[in-house]
Amino acid sequence: MKKVDILIEDYFDERELIYPYYRFIEAGFKVDLIGPKKGVFHGKSGYSMKADKSIDEVKPEEYDAVYIPGGYAPDRLRRYDKILEFVKKMYESGKLVSAICHGPWVLISAGLVKGKRVTGFFAIKDDLINAGAHYTGKKVEVDHNLITATDPTALAEMLKKIIELLK
Repeated sequence: MKKVDILIEDYFDERELIYPYYRFIEAGFKVDLIGPKKGVFHGKSGYSMKADKSIDEVKPEEYDAVYIPGGYAPDRLRRYDKILEFVKKMYESGKLVSAICHGPWVLISAGLVKGKRVTGFFAIKDDLINAGAHYTGKKVEVDHNLITATDPTALAEMLKKIIELLK
């Protein structure tokens, strides 16, 4: 069974976390919500989700993919060195690394976008370009094992691609 971890922090975008969570389960994957610590995290609109494990309890080799939802959570997630190291090790070991909306901020801080074709929410376009990425502006962009998407309107296409690559 494939294992996917979804990174969680306060102020996550509920649409970009909850729909993928259940879609991955529906596809037959084991899904863990991983936070900087265990416990309850609150979305932008007030909906809460509980982290199954803290970043201290997991290893990249235990997972086949990492998914980073948007909202304001990525700005908080990228402040944790252990989160960045985890994502970087996933990428370097050929595992699938995906981020939507503001999620690519984590990829920038992990040093993963330089020279890569990426997309993301239009407001972080300059951040991606300044980090050396080739910003395409496409709804979904795939560059080897890196998948990025613009916003919730790209969720269906992005998740279809992630599931296809993991099966």
